[in-house]
Amino acid sequence: MKLDIPLMSYAKVLKTKTEDGKRYIWDDIRKKWYVLQPEEFVRQLLVQYLIQDCGYNKNKIQIEKGLVVNGKEKRFDILVYDEDFRPYLLVECKRPEIPVDQKVFDQISVYNIELQVPYLLVSNGLDTYACSINQEEKSYAFLDAIPLPNKNDKA
Repeated sequence: MKLDIPLMSYAKVLKTKTEDGKRYIWDDIRKKWYVLQPEEFVRQLLVQYLIQDCGYNKNKIQIEKGLVVNGKEKRFDILVYDEDFRPYLLVECKRPEIPVDQKVFDQISVYNIELQVPYLLVSNGLDTYACSINQEEKSYAFLDAIPLPNKNDKA
């Protein structure tokens, strides 16, 4: 089930600059300027949505960290931790022209072999999907909303 999330409404809060003819975007989690690529734009929109609308604590969000899966180095886009700092929500971002299809779900599922999160989120900025993962039954279910953080988990 595709989620109805107005990600573009967060564009106005993102900080950008132009330097030496290149456009940059500020990443408030990594505290650094990054070249403004379409996938980075989607990533920053999603981070703002998770913090502002969903109430996730920005101190429990990691962006673009490496991990090893089946002996191969991989890199996830966004990982949100729960109140006990356990991996909780794994997010895969794509540029808008990349369709959110089975290939994208396969990619995030590979990352989840190592992370074992209960929730996955994939988005290209236009189409966004969330699902819950049942590790024991090796099954998943699409959700009609992004899971919210624990109410005791204040920023």
